[in-house]
Amino acid sequence: MTSIMKTRQYKVKDVEMLLASKTIATNLTEHLDELSMARSNWTDKYAAALEMRIDEAIEKYLGLDKKKTLRDASSRLSSIQNPAMRDLSFLKTQIEVDFDEEAKEILKNLGFEKHLRTVQKGNQEALIQMLYAFRKGMSDNLKKQIVAKGTNPALIERIISYADQLKEANVSQESLKESTKILSEEAVLVFNSIYEEIVGICKIASSFYLYEPLKKEQFVFSKAIANMGAAHKVSVEATV
Repeated sequence: MTSIMKTRQYKVKDVEMLLASKTIATNLTEHLDELSMARSNWTDKYAAALEMRIDEAIEKYLGLDKKKTLRDASSRLSSIQNPAMRDLSFLKTQIEVDFDEEAKEILKNLGFEKHLRTVQKGNQEALIQMLYAFRKGMSDNLKKQIVAKGTNPALIERIISYADQLKEANVSQESLKESTKILSEEAVLVFNSIYEEIVGICKIASSFYLYEPLKKEQFVFSKAIANMGAAHKVSVEATV
């Protein structure tokens, strides 16, 4: 068994590798319109088949078929990053226009002052922290004031909902990472194959998005792995 373990081409847990791969495969699907220009074989069919391979590997070799719903939640972190940042930026602009001198204090209470600069650099951990700060700072009274100025309340509710989605995804990821099942040689070969393909996608996609850092971040394998631990840590702290 020792020799089999040494054949792994990655240095993280099997389930972490697969969850990170699923996240990147999901990102590929979401950006397929652009990325298909880089690779003619990156089609809808290819992307769907890749996600299915990862799902089947998790179910067959890790015995997590009963947790498919939870597994799917693990990709939410990356999938909501851009819309969350867009909504936060849009609301920030409206607050600055509507509240003039009061805007700075309002934005500070909502976490903008502390986290926005790091969030704009594509740091997902900072985004999670900011969303929790936003939810905590958005009192009913403040919400009424902002809405009274003309901001659509749906925008505020949507931003608040992002924090809940992240919390659910992070708890799901952490529960899956507890797997310690010893795998067969066949499983290791399948996992290595998935890992090699995902790393290849990351190299090409990150090069394609060289001058678009927010999109490039979504195709950095080590970042996908790191976000699992960072996101879980923040979600735990937020519930204390």
